[in-house]
Amino acid sequence: MGKLKKLCNRANELLDRLENILPVKAEAPDWTTHIVFRWRRQHNRGFIQPIIQLHRITLDGLHGIDEQKKRIEQNTRQFVQGYSANNVLLTGARGTGKSSLIKALLNQYAGDGLRLIEVEKHHLVDLHDIVESIAQRQERFIIFCDDLSFESDEPGYKALKVVLDGSMATVSDNVLIYATSNRRHMVPEYMCDNLDTRHLGEEVHPSETVEEKIALSERFGLWISFYPFDQEQYLDIARSWLKDFGVTEMDCEVRREALQWALERGSRSGRVAWQFARDFAGRQKSVNR
Repeated sequence: MGKLKKLCNRANELLDRLENILPVKAEAPDWTTHIVFRWRRQHNRGFIQPIIQLHRITLDGLHGIDEQKKRIEQNTRQFVQGYSANNVLLTGARGTGKSSLIKALLNQYAGDGLRLIEVEKHHLVDLHDIVESIAQRQERFIIFCDDLSFESDEPGYKALKVVLDGSMATVSDNVLIYATSNRRHMVPEYMCDNLDTRHLGEEVHPSETVEEKIALSERFGLWISFYPFDQEQYLDIARSWLKDFGVTEMDCEVRREALQWALERGSRSGRVAWQFARDFAGRQKSVNR
């Protein structure tokens, strides 16, 4: 009897270990309850996981990028309404609202069936699997890739290029890819790449290496560029964020502090303006408590 009990205990221990090793079957996403998701991998298996804590930023809360908002909102509205629309590449200066704009668009159109799936760069090799898993859904999906940059031999680079415009199997009509990057061409270009450039008379023919490195960006139908803010734009953004945090007036002293904050960080970006407003409002409330 003792041997049998010992054998059962060892069997239970073995089952516990196997449960920790074997992949757990992921539940199907609830596309009605949640609007933002993330592609995850566990035990060599990918699945779509809902994101609970959301950024509630709105389009009206973004300042200094009116032209960029207009262009991408029009594209997104077409997409949500079931009309043709383009994949979008947002490029330019850091902290100018590229990612925030996509989050605001989701909040704007989630009620119309828009959903977002965030995919990290090292998971882009799973793009085909992601697209296939949502191809028959009635919702409209943005696959969001943030802060992209590649080396040309990375598998994610090749997978994204094929999905955008290079596969025999077309991407479903209910899927678009929105990506952000600090550079227009997401693969670094080097001086040596130009050594193979050919000159035929007055014509210049770039090398195949250079052509390959710009091929990914060209597969995005819509390019939207973001630029550094000047001083007055930065202050307008800081003023707007201060109001959101309950500070209704920007006097000369607050203005001076906002400029000093930007100077210390070497940037007048929207992100820096938000960080200043958050810090200033918190300090004011702490002192007045």
